[in-house]
Amino acid sequence: MRKWNGWLSGCVLAVVLIAAGDFFGIWERTYTSKQFGWTDYVSAQDVNANGIDDVQDFVIGARAYAQSRPRYESRYYAGGYPDDDHGVCTDVIWHAFAQAGLSLKDMVDADVARHPEIYGIEQPDPNIDFRRVDTLQVFFERHAQSLTTRPGDPQEWQPGDIVIYAQHIGICSDRRNAQGYPLLIHLDPLGARERDELWNNEILAHLRWY
Repeated sequence: MRKWNGWLSGCVLAVVLIAAGDFFGIWERTYTSKQFGWTDYVSAQDVNANGIDDVQDFVIGARAYAQSRPRYESRYYAGGYPDDDHGVCTDVIWHAFAQAGLSLKDMVDADVARHPEIYGIEQPDPNIDFRRVDTLQVFFERHAQSLTTRPGDPQEWQPGDIVIYAQHIGICSDRRNAQGYPLLIHLDPLGARERDELWNNEILAHLRWY
């Protein structure tokens, strides 16, 4: 009986590990641009002077945040930044920018303060504005390069590209699927992950920080 229980427990654990690995993309076969004979976009900017261009830093920062396993929950924080292990999709983006030495919060707050009417904001709130998808969409459409939102040439989708959906946002990985499209690094109620989910929903905006 003990052997049976031990075997059953082992099987259950194996199933759980396999399911978890599948959810987080551990078992997902991925490719690099080099394997397709392509060259990834490289930004001319290296704000934090760490020898890694900004968009590569975006991927590193977004991946590190996703791997920290934040729990999805929308909360309001004095000062703006979450001080616990909770987060929302927009937190992936400011973490990505922080890795490159850029304060997305400061840039968004300044732009909203100068042009609240463009953002449709009557009373700017630095504690939350930079964590709203609608606000980030306006900001990036004003200050980043707008690109195609349709499938076509996978090379048009590069690591560090920002992708906006209806009330959701994520960032393109440097890992690609078999068709050459990048995986998406994002956080939703199912959790933070890096998966082949770029085309799961209609894309409203595709943007690239210079």
